[in-house]
Amino acid sequence: MLLIFYSLQMVPILKPMDLMVEASPRRIFANAHTYHINSISVNSDHETYLSADDLRINLWHLEITERSFNIVDIKPANMEELTEVITAAEFHPHQCNVFVYSSSKGTIRLCDMRSSALCDRHSKFFEEPEDPSSRSFFSEIISSISDVKFSHSGRYMMTRDYLSVKVWDLNMESRPVETHQVHEYLRSKLCSLYENDCIFDKFECCWNGSDSAIMTGSYNNFFRMFDRDTRRDVTLEASRESSKPRASLKPRKVCTGGKRKKDEISVDSLDFNKKILHTAWHPADNVIAVAATNNLYIFQDKIN
Repeated sequence: MLLIFYSLQMVPILKPMDLMVEASPRRIFANAHTYHINSISVNSDHETYLSADDLRINLWHLEITERSFNIVDIKPANMEELTEVITAAEFHPHQCNVFVYSSSKGTIRLCDMRSSALCDRHSKFFEEPEDPSSRSFFSEIISSISDVKFSHSGRYMMTRDYLSVKVWDLNMESRPVETHQVHEYLRSKLCSLYENDCIFDKFECCWNGSDSAIMTGSYNNFFRMFDRDTRRDVTLEASRESSKPRASLKPRKVCTGGKRKKDEISVDSLDFNKKILHTAWHPADNVIAVAATNNLYIFQDKIN
């Protein structure tokens, strides 16, 4: 019996495997939101952060998980009277008492937490006046702000709506100081984009480290970059071909009508299932990351 026992022993075999990285939560901040959270922003005091959903913004302490303080609440007593929702929120990069939040009506409110515990009254209100002649059925939908970002300097903020990116000076509430068209060629396609729900896509935007350039996504795995100093812009594509080692990104152009050139792509050929909603720019280096559906692409400036 002893010999039989030893014959059944299995010697462990070491097999090489791919490295698996698993994230495990250190803290869980729960039960403070009724609706989906659309924004999280860490304060410059490195002690607190905010979380926002469609109707409320809560202030948390990083070390306290069981409670938060409600600082914005736009929920009406009768939900049938609801006319707008919160779409994004962010803390000021240097002033720990200041934050902004945007709405589905295309407005941005700047709040100061020193004024009151509940910031139901804003300190500044940013809104661009609408041209009555250009109003259409889709005006309110495409004016909804999907993202808001302070510049690193704290002097400006950037907002993204469906067709454009706007840069605002915090000292001027009446209109943006810059407006960059992202994909104006889609204005004639709004009806079909409404039917396939693409008109409700939420695109993010980001600044480069020096605030001299901005980036945001588009369809067909295109992303747009705007140089604020030279007023130049470029359309680039995130694809497997461009992600090969030492491959260079080539500018792309969209043809809206007439004879199409060799390097151009027709607006009717754009793939609306391929979209770049999330973008990020390294705070110090010329390194960018774009998320195209289920692929993450990281590009860096050309190294000589």
